[in-house]
Amino acid sequence: MPEPLTLAAVQPPSTSHDVAANVAEHVLTIHAAHSRVVLFPELSLTGYELDAQDVVPDDPRLEPLIKACASSNTVALVGAPVGGSIAMLRVDSTGITVAYRKMWLGHIEADHFEPGEKPAVITVDGRRLGLAICKDTGVRRHAADTAALGVDAYLGGVCEDDADVLANRSRRIAAEHGVWVAFASFAGMTGGGYEPAAGCSSIRTPAGLVAAQAGPEPGGIARAVLV
Repeated sequence: MPEPLTLAAVQPPSTSHDVAANVAEHVLTIHAAHSRVVLFPELSLTGYELDAQDVVPDDPRLEPLIKACASSNTVALVGAPVGGSIAMLRVDSTGITVAYRKMWLGHIEADHFEPGEKPAVITVDGRRLGLAICKDTGVRRHAADTAALGVDAYLGGVCEDDADVLANRSRRIAAEHGVWVAFASFAGMTGGGYEPAAGCSSIRTPAGLVAAQAGPEPGGIARAVLV
C-alpha cells in the first residue's frame, strides 16, 4: 500500500496578468501548506484572464516555484495558459512540465484556446492523481474517463463564483467513482468578471464527506491526508 499522502487545495491572492507577483504568492502558499501535493486554481499564474500571454515552462520567472518545491519536498500543480491551451503545470524539484490541458472549454474560452486531447494522470509516491480544470469537473464523461485510468484522487483547479456548484460536483464525483476529490478554487478578485470568485477550496473523501474546506476569502488552505 502507498504511504499516506498530504494534499492541500489552496486559493492564494491573485493579481491579474502579473506572473511574477503571483509566483511570489504561490511560493508563500507552498511553504504554508506543508503538504506533499499542493493544488492551485485554474490559470493561477495569470489570474482568470483569457487574453493573458502564454507562459512557458522554462520561463525564468517560475524559478522560485522550483526552489520552493525543492526545499519543501512538494509537487505543486499550478494553472497557466500554455501553448494555446489552459494548462496545469507540474512543478517539483526537477523542474516544470505540462501535466494536463483542459479538455472541456467554456464558450468564451473556445475563442482563445484549443482543447486538450485526453485525460491525464500523474503519480506521486505511488498515488495516481487524475487531473481536471474547471468545466471538466462538470462533465460526467471527463470524470468517468479519468477514473477509468485507475486513480486514487481527482484533482481540479477551478474558477467559479458559486460555491454550491463546486460542492455538488465534488460530492457527485466522489460518490460515482469512490475516489478522493479536491478542488482548488480562486477566491476574491481574479479577473474574468468573477467579482468575487467563490473560494471554498475543498477535499472530499471517497465516501463524499468533507475532509477539509477553506472559506471564501483569499489565502485559505484546505489540507487532508489521503490514506
